[in-house]
Amino acid sequence: MRPWARSVGWSAAVAALLAVVIVVSAAIGPVRIPPETVVKSVLNALSVPAGIEASASGVGPLPVPGVGPLTLPGVDLAFASPFAFPVDAVHQRIVVGVRLPRILLAALVGFALAAAGTVMQGFFRNPMADPSIIGVSSGAAVGAVAFIVFPVALSTTVALPLVGPTEVALSRGAGTSLFAFVGALVAAFGVYAIATRGGRTPVAPLLLAGVAVQTFLGAVVSYLQLQAGESLRQIVAWLMGHLSGAAWSEVAVTAAVVPPLFLLLLAYARDLNVLLLGEEEARGLGVAVERTKRVLLAASALVTAAGVAFAGVIGFVGLIVPHMLRLVVGPDHRVLLPTAALAGGTFLVAADTLARSAPAEYPVGIITAAVGAPFFVYLLVTREVTEL
Repeated sequence: MRPWARSVGWSAAVAALLAVVIVVSAAIGPVRIPPETVVKSVLNALSVPAGIEASASGVGPLPVPGVGPLTLPGVDLAFASPFAFPVDAVHQRIVVGVRLPRILLAALVGFALAAAGTVMQGFFRNPMADPSIIGVSSGAAVGAVAFIVFPVALSTTVALPLVGPTEVALSRGAGTSLFAFVGALVAAFGVYAIATRGGRTPVAPLLLAGVAVQTFLGAVVSYLQLQAGESLRQIVAWLMGHLSGAAWSEVAVTAAVVPPLFLLLLAYARDLNVLLLGEEEARGLGVAVERTKRVLLAASALVTAAGVAFAGVIGFVGLIVPHMLRLVVGPDHRVLLPTAALAGGTFLVAADTLARSAPAEYPVGIITAAVGAPFFVYLLVTREVTEL
């Protein structure tokens, strides 16, 4: 069977499993909701353009030479749902307003971490590699913790056409995510800059630079924790990974970043396969090795940063999920990359469901570590892991 046909088949199967896990997860909580009600609630929330209607608010008055002040009528695009299933209003609000944003954010973050982990394991030709190996998680931690300990007001006044001066401000949560995202990128590209010499980035120096930067940034996080005072609890929660309080705005931002970057990684899946043979062999087969490495590193750093910015540091998703799927579908990244990414989303949704179903909600990072670490030890004991 052709690789892309296998990829579609495996991806469709894992996507179906992800859909089932999402429905089951949305049904579980303090208020139990039947799965069929979950599906109906989601369908009722879908909206499609249904026409154009005039709004009460217009634009203006605008000075028009020779005419005078002119007010333009407001026009809104009307949306309507093609479904109208009878669903209890409380259940509708719980599913769409509370549970679904958290579940979809978990799916996107797991998708991002597993995709980046798959690329890093192929890039370093080491099944023990994960997205944090180039300092992304440590950089995000420094950025987020620094903002929590030393918060700054992030607001400015922007002059918008037809509206005038408008104040734009970021909430504390949005500021933490922004600083985490920036910190992750600064750390990742810092590691790349340290390891690059003469336009080439050998894998061994990149790995060592990543270890050194991670160690240094870990010390910075420890120092910031000493200065945290009453913010220490919030810092610990962020460092252990969390998805509580997820909002649709966070889902929208993550969804705008992760899928395009994943498609970029998928476009380089064949080149990643060739890199497994070694850099000299890849050059002999026509692969632009250094350019490919730069693209893979940059896209992996960005997709990981987008995931950890809103969810904090969540371990083992980018390590264990690609390793598990490689045993099932094989090492061909044209098949492995989309399958592992979807499986990562499924795994994190299931882990977060367990985390929030406990009597006292746990950080999701505890669940992923508690499940992933023993299973990974089992794989190491029962299988000889020396190469991909």
